[in-house]
Amino acid sequence: MLLFSQRNIYRPEVWRCSFDEFEKFVHQIDSVDILAPKPGKFFQLRKNNAQRIGKFFPIVVNPGIPRVKLDRKYDLFLAVCEKPSELLNLSVLQGWKEACRATVCWLPEFWIKDMPLYKASLKVLSRFDYVLLNVARTVEPLSRAIDKECLFLPAGLDALLFSPYPNPPKRFIDVLSIGRRSEKTHQVLLRLAKQNRIFYHYDTLRDLHAYDIEEHRFLMASLAKRSRYFIVNPGKIDSPEARADQLEFGYRYFEGAASGAILIGDYPDSKEFREYFPWPDAVIHLPYGSGKIDEIIEELDAQPARQERVRRTNVIQSLLNHDWAYRWEKILKMVGLEPTAELLERKSKLRELSATIEREGQT
Repeated sequence: MLLFSQRNIYRPEVWRCSFDEFEKFVHQIDSVDILAPKPGKFFQLRKNNAQRIGKFFPIVVNPGIPRVKLDRKYDLFLAVCEKPSELLNLSVLQGWKEACRATVCWLPEFWIKDMPLYKASLKVLSRFDYVLLNVARTVEPLSRAIDKECLFLPAGLDALLFSPYPNPPKRFIDVLSIGRRSEKTHQVLLRLAKQNRIFYHYDTLRDLHAYDIEEHRFLMASLAKRSRYFIVNPGKIDSPEARADQLEFGYRYFEGAASGAILIGDYPDSKEFREYFPWPDAVIHLPYGSGKIDEIIEELDAQPARQERVRRTNVIQSLLNHDWAYRWEKILKMVGLEPTAELLERKSKLRELSATIEREGQT
């Protein structure tokens, strides 16, 4: 199998942690060659020109990356592209369609309102056998645009990395907020922190580049499983100009649940969300922009048995449903490939840990 990675093209932005984690997982669990080209001279200038042309015309221009020619055949070609503009980078790979029996593009983020702005990217997408999206509402209109069936595949994560078990640490962080947030909710939490009533951990920097992507991911997991409450909201919730009326659920929900934190926040009222988070109290609802976060925390703090149930359920459900093993297995099944022994072993380990947690909860 061949995996096309963007890891060497872009700077280590923190939002790429999940893609890096997924790529390393696949490399460990399966027989995969990773192709990660590096940008050439004048990359930024050539990339801007390629994107400008591709916005108005279905013409794919090399964005300034040295070309690569495949010298062997593969059963599967998987391209990981975080956003549609990155599809232009595939122009550097000669003969990828012909050299691979099945081709899959995992494109996590493509908002409906942006589809008219990526004519060249749509042309690239139309060449794939399968297109996977993390944004559910884009599936149908994108399928029509490229005359190809697109599929919804939600985010995933290394559930063993995020799991607080088998040796749960003390949860000394009262509230953890990562990324986008409601300013009104933030100010209430900040007031509680200044009154020394809670330990509130939140972002204070605008620069979102990490020293090391893997180390940042480890820190994220460490903070999450030491937190009591974890704030979640739909993607780009504070940027309606970017998402229009489209509400989607992303990585924060999976990270918070897998760590055993209690999720507080808003979520899309969609069949996809209900399918992947079907259990009671998966998210304690707090409308975006609400200032009543203090009341919800006070109510939950008075119910220790409920808290314990929610935490265990979140972790168990994540181990059984949201590890990268299940996402990778779905891709393999989709293209007619069998899971490896390593993948089956990983699933067995996930089941064993979940069973142990369930038994502990019954004693």
